[in-house]
Amino acid sequence: MTRGTVRPGTLELADGTAVGWRRYGDAGVLLDVGGGDEARRWCEAVGRSDLDARARPGWSSVLVESPWSTARLLDALSSLVLPGVVPTGGDEIEVPVVYAGDDLADVAARVGVATDEVVSLHTAPTYTVVCLGFSRAFPYLSGLDPVLTLPRRPSPRTVVPAGSVAIAADQTGIYPQASPGGWHLLGRTGLDLFDEDRSPPSLLQPGDRVRFVPIGPPG
Repeated sequence: MTRGTVRPGTLELADGTAVGWRRYGDAGVLLDVGGGDEARRWCEAVGRSDLDARARPGWSSVLVESPWSTARLLDALSSLVLPGVVPTGGDEIEVPVVYAGDDLADVAARVGVATDEVVSLHTAPTYTVVCLGFSRAFPYLSGLDPVLTLPRRPSPRTVVPAGSVAIAADQTGIYPQASPGGWHLLGRTGLDLFDEDRSPPSLLQPGDRVRFVPIGPPG
């Protein structure tokens, strides 16, 4: 191994920086990176390279799957040059939301603003889909206003309705299916985020940009 590892679990890069890594079963390696933007830069670099590999972003990690040995893959990754800016692209998608979630009033009280201000703060940004996970097609979105940053609920709900738009920490998410969950529920959308007969099945993909649009409750 040449520039591959400074010590077990650390990958030194051509630009002098380093990232942590660990084996991911027989699939490849998982890189620990700084955040979603950094993960997208890694995916872009792997996608443009001649590596026999596929990169998938996480919130602060990148899974690089490859049939190559770990040593060969790490050596190849250490020579990659990441793009200087976050890759653009993806679709722009509007998500209509009825802001009447069970936690809307509680969120407003905890951050010290009125409920309509919570809605304004939540709908102002353009979000980026960083990755999908937790359940099928669940999008983790970056871009939440810092005023709305709250830890997860101390006790998760056993069932969160499908289409629920929620926040936790510095993230926004949408529950594609009814499932347990501990995020704060702000509202609900009627969009179908997962359809197995659609290609791709997930409506939202990493790199897509999302705007939440408030709508009135159904008549």
